[in-house]
Amino acid sequence: MNKSVVNQDVLTPPYGRLRVAIDAPLAASFDYLAPPDATPADIGLRVVVPFGTGRRVGLILAVLSLDADLDPDAPLAAQLKVAETILRDLPPLPTDWVNLCLFAASYYQAAPGEALLQAIPTGLRKPDPTKRRALKHPETIVGRVDARPVLTVGQAAVVDQLSARLEGYSANLLFGVTGSGKTEVYLRLIEVALARDQQVLLLVPEINLTPLLEARVTRRFPDVPVVSLHSEVTEAARARHFAAALNGEARIVIGTRLAVFTPMPELGLIIVDEEHDPAYKQLEGMRYHARDLAVWRARQRGVPIVLGSATPSPESWANVQSGRYQRLDLPERAYADAVLPEITLLDTRRLTLDEGLSATLLEELAQGLAAGEQSLLFINRRGYAPVLTCTACGWISNCRRCAAHRVVHRLDRTLRCHHCGDTSPIPRQCPDCGNADLRPVGRGTQRVEEALQTHFPQARILRVDRDVATTRKQWEALEAQISSQNVDILVGTQMLAKGHDFPALTRVGVVGADAGLFAADWRAPERLFAQLMQVAGRAGRADRPGRVIVQTEHPEHPLYQCLLRHDVPGFLTLELSERQRAGFPPYAAQAIVRAEAKQLETVLAFLQRIRSLIPIDQHPEVFIYDPVPMRMVRLAGRERAQLLVESPSRLALQAFLNDWLPRISQGKGTTRGHAPGGVRWGVEVDPLEC
Repeated sequence: MNKSVVNQDVLTPPYGRLRVAIDAPLAASFDYLAPPDATPADIGLRVVVPFGTGRRVGLILAVLSLDADLDPDAPLAAQLKVAETILRDLPPLPTDWVNLCLFAASYYQAAPGEALLQAIPTGLRKPDPTKRRALKHPETIVGRVDARPVLTVGQAAVVDQLSARLEGYSANLLFGVTGSGKTEVYLRLIEVALARDQQVLLLVPEINLTPLLEARVTRRFPDVPVVSLHSEVTEAARARHFAAALNGEARIVIGTRLAVFTPMPELGLIIVDEEHDPAYKQLEGMRYHARDLAVWRARQRGVPIVLGSATPSPESWANVQSGRYQRLDLPERAYADAVLPEITLLDTRRLTLDEGLSATLLEELAQGLAAGEQSLLFINRRGYAPVLTCTACGWISNCRRCAAHRVVHRLDRTLRCHHCGDTSPIPRQCPDCGNADLRPVGRGTQRVEEALQTHFPQARILRVDRDVATTRKQWEALEAQISSQNVDILVGTQMLAKGHDFPALTRVGVVGADAGLFAADWRAPERLFAQLMQVAGRAGRADRPGRVIVQTEHPEHPLYQCLLRHDVPGFLTLELSERQRAGFPPYAAQAIVRAEAKQLETVLAFLQRIRSLIPIDQHPEVFIYDPVPMRMVRLAGRERAQLLVESPSRLALQAFLNDWLPRISQGKGTTRGHAPGGVRWGVEVDPLEC
């Protein structure tokens, strides 16, 4: 708490004390002497306060009298600093929004102030904010107005069922194959919600999916204020959009995971597109899952939520089986003549491959060229090759700061670590022995692109990965090039696997997928299956049938057999049965404490010490594993290890964390996030990677 003697004669009782949340890694809120104009109506407003040696913007949680019955640890009035200015440029943030942030902080074991303030755009957290411009009216949008297409029988049935559930809370899993018209279902539900004078929150996993969906929504509802919230929206625009949602002017909010915290006083419907996508998990700061928070928020507000996916997550599928979610199916594509693509598993064990490409796959690409159709070659590894090696001494291009290889990028002749960004020129000779014969091993999108240019010199080949599409504008330019059919063959990563409709694309080839079958991460098969189903769904639309060829050395694997049959329920049933036998989520709750320091011994010693802070018999339903190095033990020059905590009961795990984590922070020289020896640590609840 802040302690500084001030003159109390300037105060106007009875409201002399503000309780303020500050963006700091501390469990406590802070008390300040209130400005003379403070009233209880100011709860939920931002306030500029002195903090440490500087000034910060906090959030008012309570307005109290100086002599209120306070916590015994609360500072005396004579010890308080004076709050500077209460910011009244926006309406108060509503109680339900505050409760959402506080729930997130409690469940994900973050500091309340961090959760509350980090949910507010940066531009609204500055002590001296710049003047915000008014929200642009949607009349400035230029373009055609989309007509409402005729619904298929399946779409109409789903819309009718969901429309009947718009009164009160319901959690609905919309399971629709790729091309089944889930977006049209979303638009019809949005139409119903708008007619009821309600706001709608629409979440998408990736920034590059936002402009396409935003354009479609604004064309369907040209007179409705629509705002977007994601990391590429400018600071000033994000503040305006947040304010427009808070004051009710914005009726539709489209955004990525952070948009789940958008204050919407008239919220009536939440939609989460591609609900299975791991991008909904925040991996820094408070490590929340936006999909799960969206479900909690829908229940809190008493509104329906629709979770859409062609490849639902096992967790959502288990919630359907338990009755928590209601399942609705769109088993057929939206166009009458469209059918699911034909999938072929090509056994490559006895085949000679040219840069990873079989003769059969090359022939398919040639047929696509001859027919004037587009093809996609999917390889989920960017760069030219995963590693460079010396043929004489065995030197390999290890990262100097990580336990990983630096990837060969041939276009700019660099070796680049995809984890920490460490970059150096490709050496002309081996750094160890001087041998000039250095060879790239394996292949990425650049190498496959080069091979295709050799085989098809007349073809227009376009590579799409994070190296060529780092911003929204770059992606929009690539998408326009593809849609205008100025491309014959696409080479791309998972960026191309979801949410895109390319009508001329009829053939998909998959290279190098087997690595996901036997990865150390037990979630890898789930991600691989979702990727392959999504990328297969790019092939064929309307009157153009699609073909998919998957090169594999394990065609008999159950995952590939489910893929062959387009059997998503079969794969999820198999995956859930294996997880149940192993005691993995969703049949167990997990949390991980991760720590890092310059020396691995320091990290392991810290984890071993905190492991013994609570006797095991105090929480019999919780099991704490031994500390172990992480799979990538070194990242950006720091050594990393982790401690896994598991319980069959989510409530028991939360009770343990609430007991355990404060004890860690109370250790000598230890705070939330830091410990002696230069240790940085943090906890992740419901981790996606163990």
